[in-house]
Amino acid sequence: MAALLAFCAVPAGAVTVVPPGNRNADQPDVPAGAIRRTSQTRGTFDAKYEKIRNLIATNDELRGKIDKAARAYGIDPIHIVGALVGEHTYNVDALDRMQTYYVKALSYLEAKVVFAYEGESVTDFVARPEFRACAGAKGDEALWSCRESVFNTAFRGRTVDGRSYPDNRFGAVFFQPFYAGQTFGLGQINPLTALGVSDLVHRVSGYPDLDPDKAPEVYRAIMDPDRSLAYMAAVIRSSIEAYREIAGVDISGNPGITATLYNVGNPRARAAALAADNKARAGAGQPPRLPEENYYGWLVNDKLPELEPLAR
Repeated sequence: MAALLAFCAVPAGAVTVVPPGNRNADQPDVPAGAIRRTSQTRGTFDAKYEKIRNLIATNDELRGKIDKAARAYGIDPIHIVGALVGEHTYNVDALDRMQTYYVKALSYLEAKVVFAYEGESVTDFVARPEFRACAGAKGDEALWSCRESVFNTAFRGRTVDGRSYPDNRFGAVFFQPFYAGQTFGLGQINPLTALGVSDLVHRVSGYPDLDPDKAPEVYRAIMDPDRSLAYMAAVIRSSIEAYREIAGVDISGNPGITATLYNVGNPRARAAALAADNKARAGAGQPPRLPEENYYGWLVNDKLPELEPLAR
């Protein structure tokens, strides 16, 4: 597997390298929601896995786009392949024709949607004084990660200034005007995730910066297959960088871990939690804990003999 490019080079011996393969002998439990979604379509996980694997295997243009995106963001293409396989095995079926994604992307430009909760736009919401600590965040990912943390601690499940906020994720409350939990496009990206890497995608791929006040353009970006692959690569690169810089852990050689983070999101907070845990473990004379794959990442690592040829 190709090594990461020099953008995340660190001094030798400064990081703990996560070895290839799964830490769990058996696949962790698949959530009930994933089981329910698949049973409602009378499908099976095996059939959905085969569909996305075959789509990638038989579409030379798609594989070329995956390779191009991976090279642009300095990651191994297997990380993008793994994320695609995980999303379309456990979340939605892959569409049979790539052209369908392009058509759907254009349709979102006409959608009259906004990112808001009970009439308050997310832009106005994050201008509240509770979010002042986020003003010094460096980069979009750190900024939106900080805002998500503030939402969780100060608003989630609480009543503030007479308004009750659901006990639900920031992304589900403010960024899912169609229905809660929805992700979009080839990469099954949600709007909050896209906003978190907008500056990186703009810098590397030249696509316009995303504006939370222009929701239709955000949806178009994550529905367009070409742009979606750039956002996927940016999300994966950001996860690798976060774990290296915050937790001192190199996950670039384990696509099951990067796929897990692609699935669960918020890598900076998770890397910080791992760093704090390992600091406590070091103080107790214990070895560091390595990140573990979830059910989604476990499948990716388990299927690597079939998937790696698709990333070459």
